[in-house]
Amino acid sequence: MKNYYSLSEVAEMLSVSKQTLRRWDENGKLKATRMPNSYRAYSPESLMPYVDVDSPPSVKETTPDYNVPLKSYSVLELFAGAGGLALGLEKAGLSCKLLNEIDPWACKTLRKNRPHWNVIEGDVAKQSFKEYKGKIDIVTGGFPCQAFSYAGKKRGLDDARGTLFYEFARTVKEVKPLICVGENVRGLLSHNNGKTLQSMIQILEDLGYDVLVPKVLKAVFYKVPQKRERLFLIGIKKGSGIKFNYPKPDNKMMTLASALKAGELYKTDVPKSPGQQYPARKREIMDMVPPGGYWRNLPIKVQKEYMLKSYYLGGGKTGMARRISWDEPCLTLTTSPAQKQTERCHPDETRPFQTREYARIQTFPDNWKFEGSMNQVYKQIGNAVPVNLAYAVGKELVKSLNEYTISEELRTKLKS
Repeated sequence: MKNYYSLSEVAEMLSVSKQTLRRWDENGKLKATRMPNSYRAYSPESLMPYVDVDSPPSVKETTPDYNVPLKSYSVLELFAGAGGLALGLEKAGLSCKLLNEIDPWACKTLRKNRPHWNVIEGDVAKQSFKEYKGKIDIVTGGFPCQAFSYAGKKRGLDDARGTLFYEFARTVKEVKPLICVGENVRGLLSHNNGKTLQSMIQILEDLGYDVLVPKVLKAVFYKVPQKRERLFLIGIKKGSGIKFNYPKPDNKMMTLASALKAGELYKTDVPKSPGQQYPARKREIMDMVPPGGYWRNLPIKVQKEYMLKSYYLGGGKTGMARRISWDEPCLTLTTSPAQKQTERCHPDETRPFQTREYARIQTFPDNWKFEGSMNQVYKQIGNAVPVNLAYAVGKELVKSLNEYTISEELRTKLKS
């Protein structure tokens, strides 16, 4: 433990300015010690009621589990889909106040499982969220990536008009949350040579948010048995002093077996459910592929029959005629388990994954029911954020808001 902390260090710990600390020292609300060089310093004893001096600048933990919310933190989510992100955030202790989604079947799914959630069905462009200004802690949204650029005009938010990112940014502008969380595919990093993402960052900065360096999180390191990657774009309201750290990855990877068999993730084997089936000839071909194999494991003659012109184009195409093995994570799920380019075949049975198997690979609980036809269910699950990945991010959001809450209470106490 240090003997003394400088004015700058304490300002960082308490998320206040050095000028505020000088004023508190002068009026006796938080006294500093004058050092021989006349600089202000703070003894550990003077700070112990407020911060953890063993590991500054973290605010002292006041609960057995630091990720347990100190109060109710609210979330407004756009493009909510079937609820993967919302469910993970709820699991972390956050409160979903409003969810907007245009797909009627996904809305039915949300209402079926969470009748108390305020689900607003319809085009986000036709919704106003001004009534929630100052009442929401976090705005989230997995906005689809649509191209736009400044084209040299530098008009800020106006440049994004007509895109779904515009609706996300407009909502942030209307609601003024403490934190905004955008989520997207990894490809956004390189879209238009990175200019699209930079435009998004600049727009959020212009709206009053400090944007963290975007980060791709690999779901497989967050208790998700799937090689899925999602890009997170997180903005912190300027002047709030909130700090956010991306969740640390777990070194242990989940496998397909952990999704479909009783074990660490689920107490029981996956229940039976509806699922697509292969046509007769495709089933004959997939019967030849071993677990963990793909089209190159087929006889040359069958490779040419199955791949057609793609056979001569080179490249790995490892998703084609792919049978997943028990001891590996599943490849990224799509909206259909039997598309030729993104085949997802069961390890033992020659068939695509069933809908409940799909849901488990996305770490939905077995009691989360999906509404609509079988194909609608596949679509909802395939488009979802894995629940456990959302949970990992949610815990860090709670931690950040807990620190903010403690700092706010401390500032209020010192000002009174």
